[in-house]
Amino acid sequence: MTSVKEQEAIRKLMVFLQEWDRAHRVARSRILDNFIKSNDGKTEPELELEFSQGASLFLARLAAWLRMTYTYSTCLNKLLKSVGIFLSAASGRRYLIEFLETGGVVILLEILGLDHLKEEDKRESVKLLQLVADAGTKYKELICESYGVQSLATFLATSNSAEAQDNVQVLMDSLGRGNPKYQNQVYKGLVAVLPCASPHAQQLALQTLRVMQEVVGEVPSALVEPVLAVLCSVHLEVQYEALQLLKALMAHAVRPALLKGLVAFLTPPRKKPFTFCDETTKDPTAPCRKEPVLVYIQQAAAAKAIGVLAKESAEVAEELIQLKVVHGLVVAVGNLDHAASQRHASISLEYFVQTFPFVEECVKKALGHTLFQQFMDSPETWYTKLDPVQAEELASSTVDIPRDMAKMQCTEDTNSEVS
Repeated sequence: MTSVKEQEAIRKLMVFLQEWDRAHRVARSRILDNFIKSNDGKTEPELELEFSQGASLFLARLAAWLRMTYTYSTCLNKLLKSVGIFLSAASGRRYLIEFLETGGVVILLEILGLDHLKEEDKRESVKLLQLVADAGTKYKELICESYGVQSLATFLATSNSAEAQDNVQVLMDSLGRGNPKYQNQVYKGLVAVLPCASPHAQQLALQTLRVMQEVVGEVPSALVEPVLAVLCSVHLEVQYEALQLLKALMAHAVRPALLKGLVAFLTPPRKKPFTFCDETTKDPTAPCRKEPVLVYIQQAAAAKAIGVLAKESAEVAEELIQLKVVHGLVVAVGNLDHAASQRHASISLEYFVQTFPFVEECVKKALGHTLFQQFMDSPETWYTKLDPVQAEELASSTVDIPRDMAKMQCTEDTNSEVS
């Protein structure tokens, strides 16, 4: 038989549950406020003590109200935070299972796709999904099986909240670890984010892709184009992360395609530096940052990346030479419309000239004695003294290096080191 004290506790629980069942939105909102204030951070035993071993009865009511009202945002943030108290409770795995049995994961993912809901509500939903993922591999699989990767990638790409995007990155990183069945799906989801308009989302996706390289192994060829495309970003943090990912990808089979793409960026079609806005803009004569300017940004980023990659690996440097990188760098130096292209191309060109004697001979022949001497004296600033005629000569010059010469040079260097 139950004691008088236990009977009284049960009576209070029943009164509380009846109060909830009869309450309208305003009253329920007040109940949620009190619940969050009184129970945040409590463990499973503490919650059970608070609810006279009937905490699951309240969780079931929260889950039911969430399922009925999440589409029109009735106290949604408070409701999600209240559910979070149960899901985050130490030793409270049974609360997680009970919530998932009500279709909790699907609801949380659907919240992310509802445009009319507030960013803070979606951020709270991501936090709950993180609690689910933290519970182990089978729970990560459940999220992925519920089309979670697609939902999270879309939200990452479209969210206006940097904090929410940061939370999604942590969750995507978690889904990509200890989840061998779906890690490739997570990887491809992150690749799909790269073409989006949000530089912060691009930065986070690139960071996570680089970290995931250790567990994914081989890289899908579909990655090449999106990674190269982000080099036209005007945001330096995006370019930096793209370069870090490129460095990690040099050990994989996509390397030849990436190097070929980088070299191609050095010689974009020669156009005017600006296009003009169309008739839908307020000022049709205002210059717009469209393709010609973006290809110059891409050219500069490629020139910088080529120098970094070549310095890290002699083998990569030799492959670049065979792809006619020296010709591309000389052309980029002659781009008077974009000083960054000239600077990065000149610095990268210096490395190839200093490292490979046959490159030095070919560049000297292409530039002529005077220009080559200026280049050798001050590779970081000589391009600032180029006049339009000299720049045109560089932009239209041809530096012809036989494809096998780099390989021959490498063989000679190796033999000399051995002897």
